[in-house]
Amino acid sequence: MISPLFRRPARPDTISTLYGMIVAQARLPQLYRDYAVPDTINGRFDLIVLHLALVLDRLKASPDLAELTQGLFDRFCQDMDDSLREMGVGDLAVPKEMRRMGEAFYGRAEAYRAALAGDDDRALVDTLKRNIYGGAPATGASRLAAYVREAVRRLKALDEVALTAGAIVFPEPASVTV
Repeated sequence: MISPLFRRPARPDTISTLYGMIVAQARLPQLYRDYAVPDTINGRFDLIVLHLALVLDRLKASPDLAELTQGLFDRFCQDMDDSLREMGVGDLAVPKEMRRMGEAFYGRAEAYRAALAGDDDRALVDTLKRNIYGGAPATGASRLAAYVREAVRRLKALDEVALTAGAIVFPEPASVTV
């Protein structure tokens, strides 16, 4: 545990690095090609939310990282706001869409947390089918569940020093099998 006297505030470059790693991982072509995640605006949003939720849960496990946790979530919100505006959503509609996205994030994050709490992959697969695949037939859901479990394992293994340095490691999608 880092003493509060020696704790440094979350640095913007660390937050940008972490968020950039989350987005880069969520955009890997293998997740769309090999895991059959829909390559749509919603599919991309859902993969960012999934990866962000996993990282935020890991950060929340370390009370000394609360500022980094909040900064990372704020960076996500800013990115979503910027994306809406780039897509042409008007200034008056942005708050409503941001509220909708926030509700989607919190609902999905809680669903992932609950599904990951047990050892039964059926709950996780069902949650992924509902949230990532939109309830459509999901040929990659079992493999994505294995990927998520491996990501959680890797994130749990990281210490606070690695996290505050912006060093997170996600699994290589091609290496995960069911």
